[in-house]
Amino acid sequence: MPVLFYIKKISARSFKIIYLLFFPICLFSQNNENVTIPYVSKIADGYRVTAVIEKNDTIPYIVMPWVVITGKISFKNRRKYVEWTRLKQNVKKVYPYAILAAAKLKEFDLVLATIPKEADRKAYLKKSEKELQKEFGEELKGLSVNQGKILMKLIDRETGKTTYTIIKDMRGNFNAFMWQSLATLFGSSMKQEYNLNDPYDREIELAIKQIEAGDF
Repeated sequence: MPVLFYIKKISARSFKIIYLLFFPICLFSQNNENVTIPYVSKIADGYRVTAVIEKNDTIPYIVMPWVVITGKISFKNRRKYVEWTRLKQNVKKVYPYAILAAAKLKEFDLVLATIPKEADRKAYLKKSEKELQKEFGEELKGLSVNQGKILMKLIDRETGKTTYTIIKDMRGNFNAFMWQSLATLFGSSMKQEYNLNDPYDREIELAIKQIEAGDF
């Protein structure tokens, strides 16, 4: 079970190192009902941190933060470098929309679960769609074809559902079929999945890791 762990007075520099090593970025949980938020606080004779008891030992609770290490990418020629640079910029532009889509989908699922009548569910989705179009419609219209393709891949990455599946679930088979047909005309597909076995998707993933690490 979680307990308090005391560290005697140390230098500020040493504390910073301990803080980085010991202060976790997630929650400690023994079950769904008991959740303890680890923390570090200064007290009179040192610092107090969260710890756990393992048998007869009191051990500071440690969760190392994720660290992304990437080597310098080499390119066969300048064309490859230009393609990679363009891909990074495209991912950076559409990644926030994929995050938003995942959050909105979760919100819709939670609300729809509380609405018993199908007519009311359709009314809620129609209203929500109008609000999204008003807020983001013009921005999304400005996306290029390649940016649109990347966005659909990232939506699948964030939600576990293809764009086709989401539209089918929300608006029915006919609407999904029509939008898929339109996407096909532009050389795309709403059924495309995010697959790290695909070299192109691995490049997208690398771009995301660099974005999250603040490298560009």
